[in-house]
Amino acid sequence: MATYIIVAVIAYLIGSINFSVILSKKLAGFDVREKGSGNAGTTNMLRSVGKKAAAITLVCDVLKGVVAVLIALIIGAIVQSADKSLLVQIAGILVVVGHTFPIFFEFKGGKGVATSLGILLISNWQIGLICLVFALVLIALTRMVSLGAVGAAVLFPVLTLFIHNHYLVTDGSGYLVYSILLAIIVIFNHRENIQRILSGNENKISFKK
Repeated sequence: MATYIIVAVIAYLIGSINFSVILSKKLAGFDVREKGSGNAGTTNMLRSVGKKAAAITLVCDVLKGVVAVLIALIIGAIVQSADKSLLVQIAGILVVVGHTFPIFFEFKGGKGVATSLGILLISNWQIGLICLVFALVLIALTRMVSLGAVGAAVLFPVLTLFIHNHYLVTDGSGYLVYSILLAIIVIFNHRENIQRILSGNENKISFKK
């Protein structure tokens, strides 16, 4: 039990390192949560700070998910009696929770999309790539980042029903509940976006800028 708690705490703390807040203060002199949508994530960084800051934020947030899962895997290798698959899943969920509710930044963070992408790519590259392409197609067609994120979140559990290979740990059995929990977190974090999408008032990005 102690092993699972340790992994959960480490993953949460990693998730709590919010690069958008750190970078916006360093590069632009303000907290990105005070601008635009108020969200501490890549899209708001793009709108409020610029492309370079947004790109760095995206890469760092993706890496948070990757690092958390790899640390869980290393701990699982050290404590051989632990369920490695469960450790990976705990790390995946808690790093997103940390990103959403960061203890270092008044529990006000981002929506967990980039970090979830990192988790998907390291946990199962095939599912990760499919979700990424699906999200990018939706974003290209609608110019709504939130719709791409929510669409990919919904697709993730569906894919776990049909894809049972290419997993970092095990053959993929037991990942359905994990995928549903991650999808719920991402969808919950986009609840306001979903309301705006349904009402036709969601913000759109411009590919010309």
